[in-house]
Amino acid sequence: MKIPTELIPRCPKYGRPMTMDLRCGNTSVQDEGWYHAAKRYQDFLRRHQSGRVPYLELGVGANVPAIINYPFWKYTAANSKATYVCVNYAQAFAPAEIKDQSICIDCDIGIVLKGLWDLKPTVL
Repeated sequence: MKIPTELIPRCPKYGRPMTMDLRCGNTSVQDEGWYHAAKRYQDFLRRHQSGRVPYLELGVGANVPAIINYPFWKYTAANSKATYVCVNYAQAFAPAEIKDQSICIDCDIGIVLKGLWDLKPTVL
């Protein structure tokens, strides 16, 4: 389970090894732009708390349930017109409480997106 050091991506500015943006330590990218995006997201949620809305979860792993999974499940349960859509290889799941409002696709996301692209849907 080792990889050659030269395959580790490096920061183009500082040359240090790059890591994922995790919400830990002082390296998380939570700058002014992040706060503006968070406000837009909260505004979207407020405007769409009723009516038909899909909560689309694409490839979200089990390591961030409090950020995406749980809120999406909660919003879907609170709105009978909402649909929870999950595309995730080996982790497509919805709680029993929203089973009838859920579409879970247990498949590689690349295959699913290619299949949708191949449909060539007509935009109305």
